[in-house]
Amino acid sequence: MDQLTQIILQAGRSAVELSLFILLPIMVVMLSLMRLLEARGILDWLVARLAPLLRPAGLTGLGVFAALQIHFVSFAAPVATLTMMEGRGASDRHLAATLAMVMAMAQANVTFPMAAMGLAFGPALLLSAIGGLVAAAVTFHVFGRKLSNVETTVDETLHHRVADDAKGVLDVINRAGAEAFKISVGAIPMLVLALVAVMVLRTTGGIDLLTTLLTPLLRAFDLDPALILLTLTKYIAGGTAMMGVMDELLKNGETTVATLNASAGFLIHPFDVAGVAVLISAGRRVAAVWKPAALGATVGILVRTLGHGLL
Repeated sequence: MDQLTQIILQAGRSAVELSLFILLPIMVVMLSLMRLLEARGILDWLVARLAPLLRPAGLTGLGVFAALQIHFVSFAAPVATLTMMEGRGASDRHLAATLAMVMAMAQANVTFPMAAMGLAFGPALLLSAIGGLVAAAVTFHVFGRKLSNVETTVDETLHHRVADDAKGVLDVINRAGAEAFKISVGAIPMLVLALVAVMVLRTTGGIDLLTTLLTPLLRAFDLDPALILLTLTKYIAGGTAMMGVMDELLKNGETTVATLNASAGFLIHPFDVAGVAVLISAGRRVAAVWKPAALGATVGILVRTLGHGLL
């Protein structure tokens, strides 16, 4: 019992440190910047310029906005945009393409903190954008080609706060800070549970047994055995939990920054049990197209994985 208590306390300490001293400061700065750009109309201008270029990939203006949200806010931010697309009459085919793109891209609430751990942020962002576009295009033209293409006249106006004066700017920053705090604190329970599970498995020998069984296979492909634990954590508990485990492994010298960067395409995206559950909560029609979207996302993630492996 004493050993379990020590494990819980150690996991809690690590989770709080990661959430409050790494995730929170980064998210406050990035969310404030993102919301200010949004309030000043700069994102509207960017979306208007990019939307015609990305239309052949199956993305509308709101789809482009969802891409900016997952890259610079968090994996949950596009949920509101997907709900908006469904409510405004976007076709099932466009919904599937946008959902696939979001599931295949790197989420800001993981990439920014992991940049502090050694993630090569620029290449990760570029490969994420490429993977997302591939996922959207493959879904729109291949996996989702039989979905309904019927849509009403879609209102793609982005409704958000404005910041025309000092008071407006402060209001936007305060709201962004509150949003960042909510994201950071909300990550603590999953981080604690994931780290407790990892430490218990390590203490009982479960991780050692699994590593011993799979290491020859991984070595044959020149892969780090630490990927076993990281993969299990990511696809069961989600990206934030994986980030906590990666941080712990790096601190203990059980993996390297090279492994972090090489596996980023495979591990940093919301295409896991928890992530998909959150994203399809956007609406009934969004949930109905998850299968073709998942196939497209798989292709996008494969492209990102190959890209990171070659760097």
